Amino acid sequence: MSPDGIHRRSLLVGGAAALTTAVATLPAHAVPTTPAAAPAQPRAAVLEYNDQWTHATGLAELLRRAGFTVVPLDTTRSATAQDVDLIAFGSFTNNGSQYPAYVAAQAASLRDFVAGGGVVLDLAQSDQFGAAVSYLPAALGAVRTDADYDTVLPIVADHPLVAALPRSSGRVFTGRAAGIRVSWETVGSWRAMRVLMACTAGGANPCLLEGAHGAGRFLVASLTVDKCFNSSGATVQPAAAVQDSVTFFTALAGYVALVRAGTAPAVPPTPMPAQASVGPLVGHVDTTTARLWARPGLDPAVHPVWRCTVRRADGWSKVVDVPISTANDDTLLADIPGLRAATHYEFTIAPIVAAPGFIPLTGSFATAPADGAPAVVTMGLGSCAPSTPNTVWTRVVEEGCDSFVLLGDTPYVDSGNLAVARTKHREFLAQPEIAQMVSTMPTWGTWDDHDFGGNGINGSFAGKVNTRTAFVDYRANASFGHADDGTRLTTRTAGRAVYTSFRRGPVEVFLLDPRWFSNTGPSWADPTRTTCLGQVQWDWLRASLRASTAPFKAITSGMIWDDKGNSETDDWATYQYEKDAILDFLAAERIPGCFLVSGDVHVSRALNYGPRIGYDLWQFIVSPLHGSTIASLNTPHPALVASAVEPYVFLKLVADTTVSPATLTATWINRAGRRLFEVHRTATELGHPA
Repeated sequence: MSPDGIHRRSLLVGGAAALTTAVATLPAHAVPTTPAAAPAQPRAAVLEYNDQWTHATGLAELLRRAGFTVVPLDTTRSATAQDVDLIAFGSFTNNGSQYPAYVAAQAASLRDFVAGGGVVLDLAQSDQFGAAVSYLPAALGAVRTDADYDTVLPIVADHPLVAALPRSSGRVFTGRAAGIRVSWETVGSWRAMRVLMACTAGGANPCLLEGAHGAGRFLVASLTVDKCFNSSGATVQPAAAVQDSVTFFTALAGYVALVRAGTAPAVPPTPMPAQASVGPLVGHVDTTTARLWARPGLDPAVHPVWRCTVRRADGWSKVVDVPISTANDDTLLADIPGLRAATHYEFTIAPIVAAPGFIPLTGSFATAPADGAPAVVTMGLGSCAPSTPNTVWTRVVEEGCDSFVLLGDTPYVDSGNLAVARTKHREFLAQPEIAQMVSTMPTWGTWDDHDFGGNGINGSFAGKVNTRTAFVDYRANASFGHADDGTRLTTRTAGRAVYTSFRRGPVEVFLLDPRWFSNTGPSWADPTRTTCLGQVQWDWLRASLRASTAPFKAITSGMIWDDKGNSETDDWATYQYEKDAILDFLAAERIPGCFLVSGDVHVSRALNYGPRIGYDLWQFIVSPLHGSTIASLNTPHPALVASAVEPYVFLKLVADTTVSPATLTATWINRAGRRLFEVHRTATELGHPA
C-alpha cells in the first residue's frame, strides 16, 4: 500500500522522466565520480527512481559511500555490456517505464551477467499482487505480494549481507523515517532461493532472498533502505538509519568481491512452507513447566513429529518430541516439564525428519518466581489489537514486561466460519512485532466479542463452536474452559468456553469468559434472568479464588464491568446481578488483593468504587492496542479517577513483594513510551493485614 493507505495498481504516466537512467539527476555533490586509478573498486550500474510516494532516492550515493564506483545503467546496452560487477535496481523503479522495458528486453543478458559472476540487486517492489521477478532463470522464482512492513528480522544471521547490521530488539534497519515503510511489497512465494531477511519471525514474508546462478548471485529484496536522500541531496532519514544503509551496502561490496572470487557462501534454498508458518509462541509458563506452540508450515505428512529442545545457561537441557496436530490446524503444542523457578530458558523447535534449508524456530522465556518468594513481576495487558504491523508490541518488550495477557478482540475475527477464524488468528500472530514478542515471553489470552464472533455478540451465536476451535488451535493457555461433563479441559479438544487462570509470582490472573454462556439460560445468581458466566464457570471461579494465596488477584474480562453508556448490551451492567454476586462473594470470603481488569471500549480508564469488597475495589480498563479510539465511551462516572482517549496503549502491571508492604503499580503506556496515568496501591490498601 501507499503511505496514504491507497493501493497503487498502475504504472505512472510520464513517470520515466523521473527515472534516473543517468545519475545526473542527483545534485552535483551526490554524483559519484570514478577515481582515475581505483581498479580494485567494485563497479555498479544503477537504475533508480525518485518516486512520488517517498520522494526519496539514494542508491547511487549509498553505493558510492560504500566503496563502489557507480555509473548509470545504460538501458540501450545489455547487462553483460555494462562492464560492472553489480547491477542494482532501486526501490520503486518498476513504476517508471524503463525498468520493466529493460528487464523484459534484457532478461537473457541479465541471466548471462549473473552466470558469469555478476550480482543483480533488485529492490524494485512490484506494487501489484502476484508480480513475479520475470528475468530470473527457470530454476529460481520470486513472486511479490502487496504486504508492507516496518520490521525486518535477520534470518541467516551470519551471512555476509546480514552479520554486520546493528540489532535492536532482534530487528535490523530500525529507527527509520516514519513515512517510508522499511519493506514494501514483500515476497509471498519463492523457488530455490535462500531467505536472508524477513518481516515475520520464522522466515515468512521474506524481504531479502539470494539465488545462485552459475558463478553469480541474484538478490531480490523489498527493502527501501536506499531511500535516504531527497532530490536535492538532503537526508530524509535519521543519521543512524543512513549509517545502517551504508553498512548494508558496504557489506554488499564485500559480498560482490566474494562472488567475483568464487568464495561466496553456498546458497542452500529455504523451502517455501506449503502452508502459512506461524510461531513460535510461548504460552502458559509456571514455576516448573512451560507450554510452547507453533505452526511450522511444513507438510505434516512428511514432517509429522517435531523436536523441542529447551536449554538453560548452566548446560541443562530437555528434549520433548511432539506430533503435529492436524485436528488443530497443523499446529503443535509442547509441554515442557522439569524446569526451575525464576530461570531463563532458550528453545528451538525443528522437524525430526531433516528438512533441508528449514530454519529452526527459536525463542526464550523465564519461568515464574516460586510462590511466596520475594519477587518483582512486570506483566503487560491489552485488548483490541490489529492484524497489522504495530510497534506497540515492541514497546511492551522495551518496557521490560516479562509476560503478556491478551484481553480480547485479539484478533478481530468477526466470523463464525472456521477457515476464516483460523486465517485471522494466523494473520494476527504472523505480524512481525507481536511474533517477536510472543516468542520471548509467556502469553495468555481470553476473548471478547470480535474474536468470539462479532460486535456485541452473546452466547446465542451459532458459530461459537468454530471460533472456539480456532481459539484453542492458536493459544497455549493452561486450560480451555470445560468439557461437557464439567471437568476442566487442559487439552485442545471440543469443549465449552475458554476461561482459564495462571499465577506468576505475586500475581494470579483469572481470565473469565463472559461470552460463551451469556444469554443461554437462567442465571445461578437470579433464575428469573439470563446468565453470563454459567454455573460451572462460577463454581470454578469461586473455588479458584478461595484457593489463591497470591498477594494480588486480577479478575479479568474482555467486556467492561460497568455500563458502556451506549445502546450496546455486552457489558457487566447487563448482568449486574452476577457481577454483584461476584463482589459479594469477595467481601464475604474476605479475599484480599482483588482488582478488576477489562478492555473493549477503545478508551482507557481507572475507576475506584470505594470499599465495595471490604477495601477499595479498582477497575483498570485498557484499550485499544490499535489506532481507533471511541471518545464517546469515555463517559462520566462517580468512580472515575483517570482516563485517556489514546490509541496504541497497553497496561504495565508491576507487582513487587521485595518491599513491605508489597506494592502493585498499574501504568497506562502508549507505543511511543508516554505515560498516560498511573495507579499505585499497597497490599495493605488492597485488604491485606498491615
